[in-house]
Amino acid sequence: MNILRDSLVIARRNTIRIRRVPDVMVFVLIQPLMFVVLFAYVFGGSIDIPGSSYREFLMAGIFTQTVVFGATFTGAGLAEDLQKGLINRFRSLPMSPYAVVAGRTASDVIYNVLSIAMMSIAGLAVGWRIRSSVLDALIGYALLLFFSYAFSWVMACIGLAVRTPEVVNNASFMVLFPLTFIANTFVPSDNLPAVFRTIAEWNPVSALTHAARVHFGNIPASAPEPTAWPIQNSTMYTLAWAIGLILVFAPIAARSYQRAGAR
Repeated sequence: MNILRDSLVIARRNTIRIRRVPDVMVFVLIQPLMFVVLFAYVFGGSIDIPGSSYREFLMAGIFTQTVVFGATFTGAGLAEDLQKGLINRFRSLPMSPYAVVAGRTASDVIYNVLSIAMMSIAGLAVGWRIRSSVLDALIGYALLLFFSYAFSWVMACIGLAVRTPEVVNNASFMVLFPLTFIANTFVPSDNLPAVFRTIAEWNPVSALTHAARVHFGNIPASAPEPTAWPIQNSTMYTLAWAIGLILVFAPIAARSYQRAGAR
């Protein structure tokens, strides 16, 4: 129970920062809002989605991109704590060695909750609608947040491996940008060249996006059935990836934390 109590203390410390440094939250919310407006109005009339509107197709992709990029707050936050010497202070306290990383990954879910809430309001304003049940919609939101939480453990490993938040942001962008764009986030994967289409079909970002569309009821009735197994089983495939990321990267992050403070 010590790890749970200590993790909650660290999570509370990180959430207090939202109130004390509101500038961070402002930029967290502005970026996804810009994507919603720009993609909805700039590309909305150029990309045809048979049986539906591009704005309904778009929102699940925007949600997915935002929560995946939102996971970088974990890495940047840990790198900043390491740079300022806070990690060494934490290591000197009588607390669980896993609490700092666990508390950081848990608290950063709050950023994504606020981002998704703001994007949902913006989406409704530009014409997006949830056409499923309340339960299905909640499952869709929960799936987005769980995948983001799992991915934050990957970012935690990166943040503990470097010493500056700038390196985390640059390294993350090089990985996350192609990961979120070689997918069905903003255009149907059928429109991609053959090689990129295969990558997109097995990309967990595509599965998460498709699962969100299914749970929000944004798949047109006339849409053809997907042929790729990950898209056919998008919810299960996404959960498998999320659980796998936690099982692999959580122990690595814990060991990296033990070594990081000693550098």
